[in-house]
Amino acid sequence: MLEIFFFTAFGLIFYAYFGYPASLYLIGLFYKKVVIKEEFFPFVTLIITAYNEEKKIRQKLENTLSLEYPTEKLQIIVASDGSTDKTNEIVKIYEKQGISLLALLKRGGKENAQKEAVEKAKGDILVFTDVATILDSRGLQQIVFNFADPSVGSVSSEDRLIDKDGRSTGEGFYVKYEMWLRRLESKVNSIVGLSGSFFAARSDVCKDFSADMQSDFRTLLNSLNIGLRGISDPCSIGYYQDVSDEKKEFERKVRTVVRGLTVFFRHLQFLNFMRYGFFSYQFFCHKLLRWLVPFLLIIVLFLNIVLVTHSFLFLILLFCQIVFYVLAVWGYKKNKPDTNILIRLPIFFILVNVAIFFAWWRYLKGQRIVMWAPSKR
Repeated sequence: MLEIFFFTAFGLIFYAYFGYPASLYLIGLFYKKVVIKEEFFPFVTLIITAYNEEKKIRQKLENTLSLEYPTEKLQIIVASDGSTDKTNEIVKIYEKQGISLLALLKRGGKENAQKEAVEKAKGDILVFTDVATILDSRGLQQIVFNFADPSVGSVSSEDRLIDKDGRSTGEGFYVKYEMWLRRLESKVNSIVGLSGSFFAARSDVCKDFSADMQSDFRTLLNSLNIGLRGISDPCSIGYYQDVSDEKKEFERKVRTVVRGLTVFFRHLQFLNFMRYGFFSYQFFCHKLLRWLVPFLLIIVLFLNIVLVTHSFLFLILLFCQIVFYVLAVWGYKKNKPDTNILIRLPIFFILVNVAIFFAWWRYLKGQRIVMWAPSKR
C-alpha cells in the first residue's frame, strides 16, 4: 500500500510539470485552435498602474508615447494608487501629450486602482501594464490585433528579462517554462493565466472587475465565463528587469501564489467539466496540481525513507532525492546558479516550491494580499 502511495505522489509531481504539457502537445498534433490575427484598430484604453514610481514613471511614459497606434483611437490613463512621492507631478507634465492622471487619494491596492481606471475607460479593448515593463514600439498593435478573432476575450504578452542597460539576458527556468506552456495551451484551447505586467481584454470582459483579486488571473476567468478564451501572443513582448534582491524576489513569488490561491478558491466552478469542458482539466493541472507539488514532495521523501529497505530501487531513488536537495542548497549558498544547469535546475525547482509552501501557509492562516509596492529592479 505504501508503494502505491509513493508512486502515486511521484507520478503526480511528474505529471504536473511534464505530463500536462505532454498531453497538450499530443492534442495539438490533431487539434488546433487557430487565432485570426490581422490588422485591427479599435478604440483602446491603455491603463498604467503606479505607486511611488518617481524614478521610472518618466521612462514608462516616454515609452508609451512611442507606441505605434493611431492617437485618435488611444486613451492613456495612469492610475496612481495614493502615491506620496513626485509620481503625480511627473505624470501631469505629460497631460498635454494625451496622458490622463487618475490620482487616487487613498491607497487601495493595484487591482483597486485598475478598477477605478476601468470605470473611466472608453476603449473597446483595455490594455493593462506596469511601470517597470517596457514595450516594443509595435507591442500595442501586436496585442490588439489578436482581438480581430471574435473568440478571443483576453491576450497575454510574453515576458523577457533585460539588464540595467536594456539588453536582453538569459531568462530563468520559470519564465521559459511558463511561456512555453502558454503557447501549448493557446494552440489547443485557452491559457490559464495572463502576464500581469502586460495584458489586454475586451471591455465586456472587464465589466465585473474585482478590486481585491489578482487581475491577470481573474480577467482570464472572466473571459471563459462569457464564452471567450485567452491566448498568449509571442509577438507581444513585455521587457522588464529581474528583481535585484533575491529575498524580495522570493517574497514576490509567495505573494503571487497567495493571490492566485485566493482567486482559485473563489472560482471553484471552473472545475466543473460539464460546464467548462477541457478548461477544467487545464485549471486543475496548471494551477491546483502545480500548487500541490510541495506537499507531494514531502510525501515522496517521507515514504522513500520508510521504504528504503524494501528494495534496491527505493535506495537508488532516495539517493537521487538527497543529491538533488544537496545540490540545490549548495548552489544557493554559493550563489552561483548560472554556472551549470545541474545546479540551476535544483535551485529553481526547490525555490519555487518552497515559495508555494509558504504561500499555502499564509493563505490557510487567512492572509489575503491586496496592497502592493513596486519591486526594486
